[in-house]
This record gives sequence, structure tokens and C-alpha cells, in this order.
Amino acid sequence: MAGAGSGKTRVLTRRICYLVSQRRVHPGSILAITFTNKAAAEMRGRVMDLVGNRAKLMWVSTFHSACVRILRSEIGRFNMSRTFSIYDDADSKRLMQLVAHDLDLDPKRFPVRAIMNWVSHCKNELVDHESAASRARSPLEESYAEAYREYQRRLISGQCAGFR
Repeated sequence: MAGAGSGKTRVLTRRICYLVSQRRVHPGSILAITFTNKAAAEMRGRVMDLVGNRAKLMWVSTFHSACVRILRSEIGRFNMSRTFSIYDDADSKRLMQLVAHDLDLDPKRFPVRAIMNWVSHCKNELVDHESAASRARSPLEESYAEAYREYQRRLISGQCAGFR
């Protein structure tokens, strides 16, 4: 356990300095992950103080920022634009509400959260909307699969009418 002020950032920055200056590791080969943007900025500043402008080649960021950077660099492999948006839970819920409304799904019988949980489970199992539709074994699952299909269509096409 290492709490606040225990020297975690100091140890990491000195390790990075050692790798760059003594072991001749290229700065672009270094990825340092922190939990907050504030911590990433602090670490980046400390590393720059130790190794100079070469630190600009390093990836010093939060886990989420690093993942977005990787996604943006590789998204072309999926025929998608680099200008994609990442929806938070509220954005996803709002879009699914619109989908459910447009599909005339009764909110009492098809709560948005239940649809989203079903879709999330499919995605976690790497089941796309086409496969989910073919696997549907009940009218409930068929409706969920149709919502999943439309949700994905709107995400990919950018057609989120009435959204934001």
C-alpha cells in the first residue's frame, strides 16, 4: 500500500530518468500511467525536469487517455472516423431511450436499463447485433436485439437525432 505523499511519483520519474539516460531507452517507448490528469501533468513535468524535452515523446497519461490515443490511431482499421466520440453512461442511456421510444417499446415492459444491461452483456461476450438477433430465443430477446441493432446503427452513422 502506498498512500498520498509516499513517493510513488518520485520513484516512477526517477526510474524513467534511469531508463532514458542510463539504459538508453527511447523516450517514445515509455508509457507511464496515472489515475488522474493532475497526476499525469505533475509526472510529465517532473520527467521533463529530469530528462529535458525528450520527455515530450513519452506517453504520460491516465489509462483512459492512453486508450483513446490508441483507439484514435488504430480506428481506421474499422472504417471509422478518428473524430469519434466516447459516450458516458448518461449519453448511452439517452440514446437508448430514444431508440426504445422510436421502436415503440413499452418502458414498463422494456426498461432502458434492462436493455442496456442486455446489450452490455452481449458486447462483453463479443456478440455483435447480427449474432444477437440470430441467437434471440424469445420475443423479449428479439426486442432487445432490435434495440441493439438500432443503437449500433445510430452510433456508427452518427445519426443520434434529438441527441445533445
